[in-house]
Amino acid sequence: MPSRLEPDPVQLPSLYREYAEWYPLLTPVGDYAEEAAFYRRLFEAHCRHPPRTLLDLGCGGGHNAFHIKAAIACTLVDIAPAMLAVSRRINPECEHLPGDMRQIRLGRTFDCVLVHDAICYMATRGDLARALATAFVHTAPGGVALFQPDFVTENFDAGTEAGGSDGADRALRYIEWRWTPNADGETYLTEMAYLLRNERGEVDVVHDRHLMGLFPRAVWLELIRAAGFAPLAVPFEHSRAAGHEVFLGLRPGSAAGPAHE
Repeated sequence: MPSRLEPDPVQLPSLYREYAEWYPLLTPVGDYAEEAAFYRRLFEAHCRHPPRTLLDLGCGGGHNAFHIKAAIACTLVDIAPAMLAVSRRINPECEHLPGDMRQIRLGRTFDCVLVHDAICYMATRGDLARALATAFVHTAPGGVALFQPDFVTENFDAGTEAGGSDGADRALRYIEWRWTPNADGETYLTEMAYLLRNERGEVDVVHDRHLMGLFPRAVWLELIRAAGFAPLAVPFEHSRAAGHEVFLGLRPGSAAGPAHE
C-alpha cells in the first residue's frame, strides 16, 4: 500500500496555512512561465524516453505544473492541505495528494520528478537525503529528477527583496530578509513581512519565519549520488537567476515499456 506521512500544518510557516489564499499574490502564476519552460527543456533533454508523467514534490500552489501540464501529466504532492487547495483551483485536471517529501511512497514511478524550491525546507543533511531518496524511488529507470534550491553555500546572498501584486479586490506586498544565525552552520532564515490589503481596504501586517537548509554544492552532488542517481549540475537559465544552478539526478537504466504504473 502507498504510504504517506500525515502533514502537520502547525509546523508550517503561516504563509502555507492561514494565509495560503494570499499566495497567488505573493508569486503570481504567470511569473513561473520562464522557469517552467526551462524545466521542461531539461526533462526532454535528459530523460531517455519522451517524458509523459511528472511527480511534483512540494508543489505549493501548483504554479510550475500550470505551465507544464499540457505537455506532461502532473501528479502534485504537498505537505500543506491549504496549498493543495490553491493548486486544485488552477490545476483541476491534475492529481493532488497530501504528503511529506521525506517519506511519501506512492508505489509507482514517473518519467520526471520535480522538487522546486520546497527542497530548501530540508534543513538538515538527513532530511535532504530522505527527500532525495523519495525522488529516486519515484523516478523511472532512464528518468530524471530535478532539484532547485534557492542557494548553495557558495552563492548565498544575505540580502533583502521586495515584491507582491494586486488582485481583483485584494493586494499583497512583502519584504524578504535572509540571514544566517550561525556563520558555521548549514541553515539560514528567511524573515518575511507581508502587507495584506483586503477588499475593504484594511491592511494587516504579518511576520513569518522560514528555516532553510544551506549546503555546499559538493554536498548536493554527493547526496544525489548516494540516493542512487548520476548527479549533474546545470546552469539555471533564467533572467533573474544569474550564477545559480539546478541539480539533476539521472536514474540509470531504460524503461522497456511505460515508465509509470
